[in-house]
Amino acid sequence: MPSDPLVAQHVLEFPGGYTRSTGPVVGRFLTELRERRIVGVRTSEGGVLVPPLEYDPATGEPVTGEYVEVGPAGTVTTWTWVEEPLDTHPVDVPFAWALIALDGADTALVHAVVPEHPKAMRTGMRVRPVWREQPTGHITDIRHFAPEVTKIVSPVRAEYRLRAGGSLAVFLAGVERGVLLGGRCERCAKVYVPYRTFCPECGGPIPDTLELPDTGTITTFAINNLPDPRAPEVPFVSAYILLDGADLPMIALVAGVPAHEVRQGMRVRAVWVPESERTASMANIRWFAPTGEPDVELS
Repeated sequence: MPSDPLVAQHVLEFPGGYTRSTGPVVGRFLTELRERRIVGVRTSEGGVLVPPLEYDPATGEPVTGEYVEVGPAGTVTTWTWVEEPLDTHPVDVPFAWALIALDGADTALVHAVVPEHPKAMRTGMRVRPVWREQPTGHITDIRHFAPEVTKIVSPVRAEYRLRAGGSLAVFLAGVERGVLLGGRCERCAKVYVPYRTFCPECGGPIPDTLELPDTGTITTFAINNLPDPRAPEVPFVSAYILLDGADLPMIALVAGVPAHEVRQGMRVRAVWVPESERTASMANIRWFAPTGEPDVELS
């Protein structure tokens, strides 16, 4: 492609780099950075400028020459996100340019903040500097700022053994035999299943067990769309089932019918695992399935 005769190519370059004096105020700031400290300078009005300036931008008066160590932590006051860093940016991952009010400073410092995730970036975030391994006395001695640690993730695992108490042990022994045991309160005559030794309503004693049928009526239910190792498929239904002769429903799975066809008042029967597979566990009942009987009208 022929060159444009009206365009002249020029290059301006300072071999070895352009060198200028920092002055006493900025020089002190950069020297402190080399020692991994951040300082500001106090103004005649008592404020602290970071980065320090030779003159107070609010009044034009010379600063006092009193240097104050600030930070190193600070608070993000505003920010803008950079999704695709350029070669000249301080980091090579997505980051935010932010104004950071360092603790003890009255002005904000512009620098890069690298959060764990873009959605974690926010105004008011507490951040701390991440330093280069070998500081040289330059603003880039702070590689970037990172959020303060506000949470930790600790693995938690506890092993324990739970032994069934007296009444529960009696109930599970019955389940192992394929029988559902409840009990009738001597005081209020209500029947509860699983079996318990005292009435949960009036506190009356329940001295003896009562064998209940494995049929009942669905009083209420929920359709679940998250997998469960006990369920035959997803979606599945968990329901409160009032066993015939009981006054308190028990919760169990319902299967053998499409989830959207389950309804209140539906008659169901327990589906047991084979007798040879039974243990003292409610897993002996796979689920309840419809009996085909007419629905019960619930009051």
